[in-house]
Amino acid sequence: MLAIRMQRTGRRGHANFRVVVQDTRQTPTSGKVIAFIGSYDPHTKLATLTKDTAELYLKNGAQPSERVARLFQREGIKLPNWVTQSSEKVRTIRNPEKLRKNRPNEPKPAQDVTEPKPAEESSAVEASTTKQATDQATPPSEGTQTEEKQADGAKDPVVESSQEPADQPAAK
Repeated sequence: MLAIRMQRTGRRGHANFRVVVQDTRQTPTSGKVIAFIGSYDPHTKLATLTKDTAELYLKNGAQPSERVARLFQREGIKLPNWVTQSSEKVRTIRNPEKLRKNRPNEPKPAQDVTEPKPAEESSAVEASTTKQATDQATPPSEGTQTEEKQADGAKDPVVESSQEPADQPAAK
């Protein structure tokens, strides 16, 4: 019995197929082919078939595989009545509630505006001027000796170190 099937060619990861007529007892990779009907590129969906040869073998009883039957139907080659095609599979979704399109809408969080408004700028300037005015109006307390030293011009003693800074190389 004859079969019309696809024979895989092409490199790894980039398959191309030949549509061949072959004895059903042979494997597609055996190389024992009766006739080449055409080719099919699944990446571009481009099929080049010789319709006359395909119709001749179908008329004489060659049985197409399911893929080849779909390809023939798409290319407009008339299939005999005895060729059975499987119907389109009904696909069900396992967990439809997990799909993004079926989730309820969540409210978006409000975004903070980083640009200061003119009213905020003027209030910040007023706050800084009022703080300076209150600092000048209050007399210095007894616990704030650093303010008195800075006012008198006295300096804090600086401890000099004999070590060189770590970021500078030692002089040789």
